[in-house]
Amino acid sequence: MKLNDLSSLMARREDGGLSYDRFRADPALASLHWPDDVLEQFLFDHGDNAAFVYDYGSIDLDEVRWRLETIQAADFVGMPTGASDAGCIESYAESPVHWVKVRRPEVGRHWEEHGTWLRPPVLIDRRLLDPSDSGLQVVEGRTRVGVLRGRLREGLHVASHQQAWVGHA
Repeated sequence: MKLNDLSSLMARREDGGLSYDRFRADPALASLHWPDDVLEQFLFDHGDNAAFVYDYGSIDLDEVRWRLETIQAADFVGMPTGASDAGCIESYAESPVHWVKVRRPEVGRHWEEHGTWLRPPVLIDRRLLDPSDSGLQVVEGRTRVGVLRGRLREGLHVASHQQAWVGHA
């Protein structure tokens, strides 16, 4: 199953008649066995975004297995995102304090107290896009990763290790 195979489900969600709870209960998604957090961030939030589909539409969704992993903060510094959003992580990194301030107050408190995000971002093994490639890529959480990069650059509190959902083949 690919993103385009979910177009009718996405259309129902887009019409506003499909809450996340009803969305995740759809039989087309049941076979994926994806964690709720990934299902919501990857499919519910972005599954019909044209740029997102361009970047990730070739992935066989049935083949992706997700794990919550601990990754060194420094590993996020050079991590890319999809081609359609090239440069956006660095634009967020230019003003990490601003991007935290425009979020809910608990986001800022969490960064200050724990040096990390409230919700783990979604990454994929780049071999899912190109078998000859390697490393990880940011699928969802570009603002969060940008804030982390900016905080590292500005010497603000960042935990040495971060949690992220990682999709592997």
